[in-house]
Amino acid sequence: CPGSSAVDRLLPCASCPPTDFVLVWEEKSRSSKKRRSNRQERWKCKFLSNLQAAGLLMEKEETVSERKSIHYLKLSAPWEVLVYYAEELCMRAPLQAHPNPDRNSSDNLLRQLHIPNVMDQQVPNKPVDYYTCAFRKSKLDRFLGSHQHDSYFTNTQRHRIVYEILARTVYGKRKHAEIGIDRLLNEGVYTAAFPLHEGPFELPEYEVRKEELNPRQVLYCFWAQWRCWYKYQPLDHIREYFGEKVAIYFAWLGFYTAWLLPAAAVGTLVFLAGLFAMGTNTPAQEICSSGDEFLMCPLCDTCGTWKLSEICPMAKVGYLFDHPGTVFFSIFMSFWAMTFLEYWKRKNATLAHHWDCLDFQEEEERPRPEFAATAPRMEQNPITGMKEPYFPKRDRLSRVLAGSVAIVFMVGLCVVIIFLVSVIMYRGIVMLMAVPPHLNSILQAGNIANISSSMVNLVLILLMSQVYTSLAEQLTRWEMHRTQTQHEDAFTFKVFIFQFVNFYSSPFYVAFFKGRFVGYPGQYGKLLGMRNEDCGPGGCLIELAQQLFVIMVGKQVVSNIQEFLIPKLKAWRQKRKLARVRGGQICQEPKRWEDDYELIECEGLFEEYLEMVLQFGFITIFVAAFPLAPLFALLNNWVEIRLDAQKFVCEYRRPVAERAQDISVWFFILDVLAQISVIVNAFLIAFTSDFLPRLLYQYERDSHLHGYVNFTLAHAPPSYLDSNHTTCRYKAFRDAHGNYTLFYWKLLAVRLGFIIAFEHVVFSCLRLIDWLVPDVPESLEVKIKRERYLAKQALADNQDALLTVSRDSSPSPEPPRQPEHGPC
Repeated sequence: CPGSSAVDRLLPCASCPPTDFVLVWEEKSRSSKKRRSNRQERWKCKFLSNLQAAGLLMEKEETVSERKSIHYLKLSAPWEVLVYYAEELCMRAPLQAHPNPDRNSSDNLLRQLHIPNVMDQQVPNKPVDYYTCAFRKSKLDRFLGSHQHDSYFTNTQRHRIVYEILARTVYGKRKHAEIGIDRLLNEGVYTAAFPLHEGPFELPEYEVRKEELNPRQVLYCFWAQWRCWYKYQPLDHIREYFGEKVAIYFAWLGFYTAWLLPAAAVGTLVFLAGLFAMGTNTPAQEICSSGDEFLMCPLCDTCGTWKLSEICPMAKVGYLFDHPGTVFFSIFMSFWAMTFLEYWKRKNATLAHHWDCLDFQEEEERPRPEFAATAPRMEQNPITGMKEPYFPKRDRLSRVLAGSVAIVFMVGLCVVIIFLVSVIMYRGIVMLMAVPPHLNSILQAGNIANISSSMVNLVLILLMSQVYTSLAEQLTRWEMHRTQTQHEDAFTFKVFIFQFVNFYSSPFYVAFFKGRFVGYPGQYGKLLGMRNEDCGPGGCLIELAQQLFVIMVGKQVVSNIQEFLIPKLKAWRQKRKLARVRGGQICQEPKRWEDDYELIECEGLFEEYLEMVLQFGFITIFVAAFPLAPLFALLNNWVEIRLDAQKFVCEYRRPVAERAQDISVWFFILDVLAQISVIVNAFLIAFTSDFLPRLLYQYERDSHLHGYVNFTLAHAPPSYLDSNHTTCRYKAFRDAHGNYTLFYWKLLAVRLGFIIAFEHVVFSCLRLIDWLVPDVPESLEVKIKRERYLAKQALADNQDALLTVSRDSSPSPEPPRQPEHGPC
């Protein structure tokens, strides 16, 4: 490419096929600033020359102002290039059509019950389903619709092929790994690279038939609008437009939201049962009618004695979160979580086959641009045989270990020491400042301290989340992972560990540590000169419920506000910047590539998955203390689906369609959380709830719990009475000298036995469910065998007859389904 810039000589192409991809770069005007460096110009020139050599067609457009010019390079792939790369990328081609009904399990159930299905909607232009096999150019005439060159490949498949060419094209020295559009974007040679949306999402002012809407308008009308909140998602349309990776996320999110319906219903019933049973609770009745019978020891060093009957309302509210129904709900949610994951595996297998990626395996991945730019030397790839950037495994292992030490240091030091201690100290200071001598003020100050500290906790969590994410990103880059998949998996695990400790450390403290090391009158446990925190009069489960409500619901509200406002602000800034560039051309109607460049770059699905996984932890791990958690999760997810849909359809540039057969490492994390929830709920019921002490008392003494309150209150030891001259009671199973009673040790044995029995019974039943529910439905196995048989017949050398649509399949006028890239 001689001259200053070969790009300037690209002329409009009158016979080019539809635009598949757009490259954008911005330049300062020559009069205001020097042009780009010669190195970047050489890279751009060679890159475009190699794209032309690969067979891509190009057309250039530009927008010029006094200070800046924006250049748009439109790329198109002709038929010969598409056919070559369809086989190179192991795409799948249609062999035989078969019905693709708009039905799922809930629709079938409602049909059997003869109940109208208000969730169903007829979405136009539904993609046809086909049996497929690996594409072969030599067998082109064996595939359906192969003679229709203009429509055989969809827009999504075309831009996927063009992106593969862009990612493989060399622009500099191969030994320096100067390859691919991703690194050019990182180097600033191009400012954007994206496929075009298929038209605007806004509906025309005049009335049009549904079948005449473009795919983006169909998704906007039947998916992204708020009025569709209770409708089924058009997953096939999402997959056809955005690819399998985006579609599998929305399929999982919709499946998870649907499964939250029974969990939310049962949790609400359990909460209402506790609400109605509060007045009939025998221990609460005894507390309310005790009068002056029980004089309690002071709650702090500067407080006075108080009467147990004064906490009558708190005792009733405590039963709302600590009654036999919560134990049942904990067991129910343990089974719910594992059953949900088992049935998701079946749903996932069905979708993977339906979308032709059941056996999909990622092709040999190229090195990441950042890895290629910083790798110290080149080595031969044993699979491809080509020299690629290489980083020694021993050095990477040492960096991974160092990163693990940094994780432990951050989690241990920053969270346990700085974060938790600061919250505990804050509660103590508030209590000391607000405590007058009478009990009502003490309890009021305690409630204010708990709620306000939860708010402070939430703010700290959100701030620390940003710090953790930045640290995890820096550590993952420093570890020098070769491929993007390895990099994303390592980053995901780091961020999840950080966020797990960040979000759940405070609830864990309230559930299992608060009130455990209080001591007894005369021998109180202290930290930094202050008495260790004790649970409130209503028990720790009330405070745990407050913590969960503030953290979970507060996080959801903040996240939804951010997801609604931040993309709009970014899009406004982008439009304002481009409006200044267009200047006098603002009166002209913007072109498609200019409209898409005004949108913001797609941020991926990592934050969306992370938010849902953390929510899954809240509704399973601590569900015994917060039975309304599934209800709040359900309400949030109804909003989340529409917010995400609007971002992808209206506010994001169209992402490159990526293949995926599952939700990757997130399923493993969900499975770990489900198993942790069984253990945590067992300990929560055994050690935090009063369920087992009441049960043991009913078995040994009184089945109606008469006298239970007096039994749970110990007398202050003589040493304390000598110094304070006041006899008082405190809640503990101790004798007159502060030693644990026999009932305490019996209760401890019961608690440990309950944990072992609970875990073994639940895990055994879950293994039984895993064995009874096959991962692949029987009907799907038949389809897979049928597809393999047709593939064998179609690609056989002695098979001359062209396979056609069978009589029982979909009508032939339907447009042919295009090949999907997958395994060879």
